[in-house]
Amino acid sequence: MLDSIKIKLQYWLPKLALTRLAGWGADKEAGWLTQQVVKLFARYYRVDMQEAQNPDLTSYATFNEFFVRPLRDGARPVVSDANVLALPADGAISQLGLIRDDQIFQAKGHHYSLEALLAGNYQLADTFRNGLFATTYLAPRDYHRVHMPCDGVLREMIYVPGDLFSVNPLTAANVPNLFARNERVICVFDTAFGPMVQILVGATIVGSIETVWAGTVTPPREGIIKRWTYPAAGADEAVTLAKGAEMGRFKLGSTVINLFTANSVHFEPRLNNGTVTRMGEAFAEAATARDAAEAPQT
Repeated sequence: MLDSIKIKLQYWLPKLALTRLAGWGADKEAGWLTQQVVKLFARYYRVDMQEAQNPDLTSYATFNEFFVRPLRDGARPVVSDANVLALPADGAISQLGLIRDDQIFQAKGHHYSLEALLAGNYQLADTFRNGLFATTYLAPRDYHRVHMPCDGVLREMIYVPGDLFSVNPLTAANVPNLFARNERVICVFDTAFGPMVQILVGATIVGSIETVWAGTVTPPREGIIKRWTYPAAGADEAVTLAKGAEMGRFKLGSTVINLFTANSVHFEPRLNNGTVTRMGEAFAEAATARDAAEAPQT
């Protein structure tokens, strides 16, 4: 009964207004009030400040400054094997596995399409048909910077306006097409493992999504799809990021979705629904030429 009420509230509440209000408050320097909010949040969610570069809760001028706090050096070692990709974020695996033709598994009874997730870009969707996906949920207590699973050259960024439903497990299990209907920033990379997409999904009270090359992507929320293209590797203005490098961040929220092409990688066997993730640990391993040869033809 309580879960049903929570889901209905997701539809009824003015999510955009709440998000704007939360973003405004999180960016304000409110002195002792900011300190109290930060302390209460850290205590309620049991945030481990010993991992932070600056563990002093009273030193953060705004809530957002605290929320996107960097970690101390060495807190997240990045797997060094060149054939192994690194987890992009702290959080927990929501779902991962095969993309069945163009269908991605959201939760029991719910799938959504690649084309919907990628804002109708059927050419990009065809690239990842029968590939692999991984959805990582970042809880409020988690470190909220997102990093690169492998070396990559950015080729395209697409901002997609949308709803701002919560992305917690309860909502994922009950709101159809959740990740294909929420606001998101789609980042397409060329990598040694083939094309890779990393998507930053917005949610209720996610005041901002940022990338290291573009700064704040949202807000403003203008209600239109925006697309940016970038030069290929070797060009003077190419955006090249190393494995483990920061690529973006959330100011409150949210979820990261990774897409890989068919026969490009194998996920780390220990990763399953609900597995706790730590940025930098093993995520996937390159598929070998033999794997590709033995894969069933589709």
